[in-house]
Amino acid sequence: MALLNAIALLLALNGATAQTMQQSSLRPVHTYSIVARDAATGELGVAVQSHWFSVGSVVPWVEAGVGAVATQSFVDPSYGKLGLDLMRSGKSAPDALSDLLAKDDGREVRQVAMIDAQGRVAAHTGAKDIPFAGHIVGKDYSVQANLMINDKIWPSMSRAFENSKGDLAERMLAALDAAQAAGGDIRGRQSAALIVVTGKPSGKAWVDRTFDVRVDDSAQPLKELRRLVTLQRAYNHMNAGDLAVEQKDNDRALAEYSAASKLVPDNAEMIYWHAVALVNMERVNEALPLFRRVFAMDRNWATLTPRLAKVGLLPDDPKLIQRIVKGQAGD
Repeated sequence: MALLNAIALLLALNGATAQTMQQSSLRPVHTYSIVARDAATGELGVAVQSHWFSVGSVVPWVEAGVGAVATQSFVDPSYGKLGLDLMRSGKSAPDALSDLLAKDDGREVRQVAMIDAQGRVAAHTGAKDIPFAGHIVGKDYSVQANLMINDKIWPSMSRAFENSKGDLAERMLAALDAAQAAGGDIRGRQSAALIVVTGKPSGKAWVDRTFDVRVDDSAQPLKELRRLVTLQRAYNHMNAGDLAVEQKDNDRALAEYSAASKLVPDNAEMIYWHAVALVNMERVNEALPLFRRVFAMDRNWATLTPRLAKVGLLPDDPKLIQRIVKGQAGD
């Protein structure tokens, strides 16, 4: 209650109306973030870190084919939804942000960045955001930060993003790492999040999100975020492998499964389903060592295996299933 009263007082001193306060979450999400677009693929993304619990639940907003928004400082989450709504209706990111700021009496304690699907980008740092605070708008991105330990944070993020290699997720991670290396949030660190959506919207939001990972509470949120991004990347390869199996493209399927295993070599789930795919390709002897590895990790996978035959995910061949469970090579 004391925190909310203090925030309410600050907003009142900054000229915020009662209506603005009702619309705001009254959560001081002081943080650093990046909104960005990959010009080659059209992917859009947001990445963020903060000393605040579950920053990923309030700051990042992204929609394929529309745009991306980061709303922070004395955060008003409606900037996320309304910003996407305006961009979806045809407004550019700069026009959408300008429209929302004009209607917000609390604009001077906000920090917001938006980018649209065409790469038009805009950012706002309120005059009464807690120092050090600022942003840099570059080609296809904006970096922004407030309540930082120094004024080197967002320039470091900008340089890291512009100079890094890899896909959009990797480049945004580089920006976050650079912010922390430059000093970061004056209070420390607690949570982080990263979202990336495809450049070509499918109309299915759950399909379009190629990365959607959050660290709600951690002593090392960026380290954990990077681990989760790697795991998500591996599962993306697994999903692509499964799709290739459906399309009868065994070579591509095995290449995708191999890429996944290189990223997370000790993941039992991935090893197991790779082995299942090999059996269904009639490459049982190649599958058996993989099954043995998984069964050594946890015998429950061996218990599961006969059940797959019952539902058509493995051949309904008792002798074959026995070979798999016992790890016996054929003739």
